[in-house]
Amino acid sequence: MASSPMTSSSQSPRPARPNLAFRRLRGQRSPGEFAAAVRRAAREIDEQVSCDARYIGRVEAGEIRCPNYAYERVFLHMFPGRTLTDLGFVPRSAVRGRGARTFEEAPDPRTTSPMYAPHETDGAYEPYDTTYDTHEPNDRYDPHEIDDQNHEESDVQRRAFMSGGTATMAAASLGPIGLAFSGAAAAADRSVRRAGEAEAGALEEAVRKIRLLDDRHGADGLYRRASAPLRAAYALLDAGAARQATAERLHTGAGELAISVGWLAHDSGRFEDARSHYAEALATARVAGDPALEAHAFCNTSFLARDAGRPREAVRAAQAAQFAARPLGSARLLSLLSLREAGGWAGLADRRGCEQALTRAQALYGRGPCDADPEWMSFYGDAELAGLEAQCWSTLGDWSRAAHQARRATRLQDPHFTRNLALYTAELADDLARAGHPDEAAAAGLRVLDLLDEVQSSRVQTMLAGTARVLLPHRRASGVSDFLERHGALPRPA
Repeated sequence: MASSPMTSSSQSPRPARPNLAFRRLRGQRSPGEFAAAVRRAAREIDEQVSCDARYIGRVEAGEIRCPNYAYERVFLHMFPGRTLTDLGFVPRSAVRGRGARTFEEAPDPRTTSPMYAPHETDGAYEPYDTTYDTHEPNDRYDPHEIDDQNHEESDVQRRAFMSGGTATMAAASLGPIGLAFSGAAAAADRSVRRAGEAEAGALEEAVRKIRLLDDRHGADGLYRRASAPLRAAYALLDAGAARQATAERLHTGAGELAISVGWLAHDSGRFEDARSHYAEALATARVAGDPALEAHAFCNTSFLARDAGRPREAVRAAQAAQFAARPLGSARLLSLLSLREAGGWAGLADRRGCEQALTRAQALYGRGPCDADPEWMSFYGDAELAGLEAQCWSTLGDWSRAAHQARRATRLQDPHFTRNLALYTAELADDLARAGHPDEAAAAGLRVLDLLDEVQSSRVQTMLAGTARVLLPHRRASGVSDFLERHGALPRPA
């Protein structure tokens, strides 16, 4: 989620004083766990903040002397009866040199979105900082670093996720995207207080359903509809489960659903939303001690960082994902994570690092599939391998090599995955245009346009827009004018 501007000590010559009161409120929770609780509390009141471990550290160090209005609302919601002064902050008037508005006069949260205000600090929100705050990506860590206690009843578990109703209420909420499960009505009649096998199964089916719809139609039409099942998933966690095995399934299912919803945001261009969902999944993985979920969350975090223009973060997150994934025994998973790393190296213009990661990815892929391969990797086959390699070469500016791999990807892609077919063909069109083959690029672009009736993906449309700009000077080439005319007639995003 996007955050709003705030005032830090960099605006005042006064030296920073540690906020000991705020540190006491955090208690035994790590900064990352407390940041997750802040994000959950924000959602409870329909507020939007992008709190992470770094933000909590800055508050505790005294660098943020007074929070912005969005964080103020969240903190006062978390600690009812307390004032900002009780939380260790200084009066707003002392920071800004003018009288502070009352709580009721604070701006509407919608005016604190990134459309209206700058971020609080450059690079402040790095999701993996919640677990790797001071370590290199490959440093060993303890996935159970929270205090040794009963996770089913712990304060961390209750506060880390959204407070909600009973398991029955949560399960019924899975319906908006066609994810209702059999027996929900009967469960409601029984007034189930804790989640059971039926709810865990429904959650897992919700994840599969979203992935299937995304494969076929793209993310744009799904993202908004998928938010209700995600809220329901965390309400199921809050309701608890009678059996440990069921609780573990709920944690994994909720984390995987957060990643799926994050991907829908990612693919539809809502990068801040995606980042929040991926961080949420990562926090869930850490609480549950689930290395498979952690590897998946880091995998998507790396992909998002690459797309958002943070290649070094992409490399570090991919390396952290590989560290988490090594004990799982899936060569295909490690292959995909190596490709994520290669994408980061390409963004850093490090050709050698990129080639080494690509070579490793190909070697691991060559070991073949196995029973340890995660279910969510069903998209990863020969076509995806070629497509991701094409993206690396494209980022490095090797257009001919990129076009070769993109063409391979389109030929290898199972037509069932309509969205990926459109993506690879759009990649091919762009690479051909930049390689100096406008006629071939236009032909590929026209094939993508033919698929847009079935696929709604901002990523694909953004790529097509870039290709159209490159082809503008080549209107007279065969097919280019047709492509530009059809592309120009596309409805503009709202």
